[in-house]
Parts: sequence; C-alpha cells; structure tokens
Amino acid sequence: MTATLRDIINRKRVEVARALAATPLDVVKERAADQDRPRNFFAAVVEHRQRDRGITRIIAEIKRKSPSAGVIRKDFDPVAIARQYHEAGAAAISCLTDEADFGGHLGYIRQIKDAVPLPVLRKDFLVDPYQIWESRAAGADAVLLIGEVLGEGELLDLMILARELGMTTLLEVHALDTLLKVKNHIGFPHRGYGLLGINNRDLTTMKTDVSHTVRVLEFIENKDIVVSESGISSPEDLARLRRHGVRIALVGEHLLRQPDPGAALRALLDSRDGT
Repeated sequence: MTATLRDIINRKRVEVARALAATPLDVVKERAADQDRPRNFFAAVVEHRQRDRGITRIIAEIKRKSPSAGVIRKDFDPVAIARQYHEAGAAAISCLTDEADFGGHLGYIRQIKDAVPLPVLRKDFLVDPYQIWESRAAGADAVLLIGEVLGEGELLDLMILARELGMTTLLEVHALDTLLKVKNHIGFPHRGYGLLGINNRDLTTMKTDVSHTVRVLEFIENKDIVVSESGISSPEDLARLRRHGVRIALVGEHLLRQPDPGAALRALLDSRDGT
C-alpha cells in the first residue's frame, strides 16, 4: 500500500468512527431497510453483452477531483452530468463519495438516482461493515472493494454483507499478486453479484496503462465479469479491450475533462466494430 493510499485508509477509519458516533448502526440499518430494492448493477453491465458483442458497456464516473489529477471539473453538477451520461448511453454510473480527496458526497447517490434510471456504484474506500450499510441507506446499488486495501477476511465479510443487502460488488485489483490472492473469491458469495475490476493505474507511480488489463487476463477465467478501469480515452482503447474479451469499462476523468461529458461518451462509444 502506498503512503497516499495508507493515509486515505487511516482517515477513513477515523471517519467511520465519527459517523458511528453521530449515527448509530441501528439507525443506519433502519434507513437501509426503508430503501427501494437495489437496481441490478450486475445485469446492467453484463447480461446484454452476449447479444451486443461489438458494444462496450460503460460505467461512467462522476467525480470532481482526485489526488493524482487535481480538480478535474470546476463546473461540477453531478445530476446534470448523470443525465448527460444516461442520454449518451451509459450502462451504469460510478459516483465518488469521498469528500476530502475527491470532492464527493454520499448524498450525490440519491440525487443521481432520482434523476436517472441507471444503477449507481458507490466508489469510495470501504474498510468497515458500517460503510456497507451506509451505502445501502444512501441508495447505492453497488459498492467498490479494493483488494490492495482489505485483508482476505475483511474482504469476504464485506462481500457477504453487500450480497445480503442486494448490492453488486466491484472487486478492484491492480497488482498481479493481489489478483492471485483474491482470485478464488471472485463472484463470492453469488456469481450474479460480483464483478472484477482491473485498475490500470499503478498505485505507486499513479500512471495509467490500458495494456495492464490485457496483461493480467491470462490469469482470469471468466472475462465476462471483467471491468477495465482508468486510462481509457478512445474508441481504439475499447476496441482493443473487446478483442481480448473485455466488454465493460469504467471511464471518468477523460469524460469529465471535456466541455460536454455526454458528447464525449457518445464519441467514445462511436466505434462498434463487432470485435
């Protein structure tokens, strides 16, 4: 774990303690129980692909800034961006909720879901079961779990809880040794609720390389659930991933840096070569 990532995780544990003191878990559980049934995030990005072999399903990301990129979008309106993504053909939305480093907010999830019918992933640094309950209470349909952050026991516990609450898990890894560590748990505890994200960003150098997804594919049996994340900026990137069997991608920074994120998404999806 890099120093930056370690600092974020330490901060998250402090944030969880403060949130728990302010809002007890029983209250959060009651709020979660009052939510509508989660939208099927897994089906939104996986189940249509056998029919549409030449199409990549895009999880379009909403974030204001990041530690590596700084401020990405000054005129930041999560609802307006979500509507543009939906109209442009996004399959699902990823919403950053970390406030300190990414300029997000947990409340954005409900705002987005009230505006568009797409399922929404809470993208944050989840380290405690409280955050899983908190995610469902906020309306999240899916959660991100990072293999480089969580121990094996922690990861399994959070995956089980997410499944019990009806949410899809996007299990993200970068390093090959992390992939090999979690490989047997991909799709646990129910294969219809688990996706594997390959982060193309080197967490040490913070540089991105789409080739990273291609390099680790030989160690992955089921490519149907693979999501390539970070560094994707052209139809050629998507076509290359499709040629290797990857038809789901998470894209954010490239879209958000454009004047019109929706138009940028349409342009990204404009190459449908059937591969």
